[in-house]
Amino acid sequence: MITLRHLLRYPLKSHGREAVDKVELTAGAAMPWDRVWAVAHDASHADGSEWAACVNFSRVSKAPQLMAITATFDAETEALTLAHPLLSDLTFHPDTDAARFIDWVMPLVPQDRALPDRILRLDGRGFTDSDFASVTLCNLASHRAVERQIGHEMSIHRWRGNIWVDGAEPWAEFDWIGRDLRLGGAVLRGVERTDRCLATTANPDNGLRDADTLGALDHWGHNDFSIRAAVIESGPVAVGDRLEVI
Repeated sequence: MITLRHLLRYPLKSHGREAVDKVELTAGAAMPWDRVWAVAHDASHADGSEWAACVNFSRVSKAPQLMAITATFDAETEALTLAHPLLSDLTFHPDTDAARFIDWVMPLVPQDRALPDRILRLDGRGFTDSDFASVTLCNLASHRAVERQIGHEMSIHRWRGNIWVDGAEPWAEFDWIGRDLRLGGAVLRGVERTDRCLATTANPDNGLRDADTLGALDHWGHNDFSIRAAVIESGPVAVGDRLEVI
């Protein structure tokens, strides 16, 4: 039996992760409060009126220390609290307190690259890495296969996935492309593999690049980990739910 083990969201793209126990997925939308906001850098042309590619935003592949940020989000007040081992915690409202956030995050980003400039918001669709509203579905067995290839345990948070399941064979998720997946009260459809970048080499505990995840994936002849799925039927999803390929 394939079982949902972890649910994670990232309210501010590339800036903090938060585990949740349950979500209400909506057809055609990303996970609720996932990547609703993103940090546009000073060379970005994105204005928040539509989805924009990740090159427009501050992200872990360019600033590995961002990987060590954790988040706590209050959906009622839309207050976001970020924590990092090198900084004091910051609680702010992304729509109105961008200046405070930028002052807080600036020590974590390389100063010889485009710098964080403003926070943009995109409800429902979110600033996912895909050009469609997606949720990222990860397989714990595949993660363990990468750990064996590297030679030590690693945090699952390197992959910044939304939905983590266990009970499938390693890399079985790639066979779910084009298939419908019933998860709790929702139905997802596998759309594409998730291609990976330098972000995954950074340790979520300290923000240091300390694992050759891309080299490990090369062992299987690709740089992919997890799949991106679209929600095609709305419904509740909770940790412990069963995933069924239908």
